[in-house]
Amino acid sequence: MSLESVRTHFENVAPDLEVLVTDESSATVDLAAQAHGVAPGQIAKTLSIQLKEKIFLVVTRGDVRLDNKKAKAAFGGKVKMLGLEDVERLTGHPVGGVCPFGLAEPLPVYCDVSLKDFDIVIPAAGATNAAVKISPERMAEITSAEWVDVCQPPLSS
Repeated sequence: MSLESVRTHFENVAPDLEVLVTDESSATVDLAAQAHGVAPGQIAKTLSIQLKEKIFLVVTRGDVRLDNKKAKAAFGGKVKMLGLEDVERLTGHPVGGVCPFGLAEPLPVYCDVSLKDFDIVIPAAGATNAAVKISPERMAEITSAEWVDVCQPPLSS
């Protein structure tokens, strides 16, 4: 169902984008990097975040961590990761396939500036073995994302 919601979303907003389905799992950054033959940083991971009652997604490059001080400044308070039990219910996507496309309900999306280090990034596409190749700018455009700087620098660029 989730993979289909992503395909439907693309049919409506970006019919030129193709969902790539692999035989192997791409549920983690390292597995996705291996499956697509890229560096872990090029994988765009989607974090499900909560700030008080507000739920939103933050898409970052795969090899960085959220910086708590930057996130607090950008979002106006201390953020926390959404509990695993709530992720699929609120996004419509299984853990390991969470992406900013084809969401179960509209959620605000933020893209970390770290994604701009790459011309093409590879976020999941609603399943633990599905992804899409897309420019960070296009991903932000079709998800109405706002750009933020909320991550620590990568350990090695």
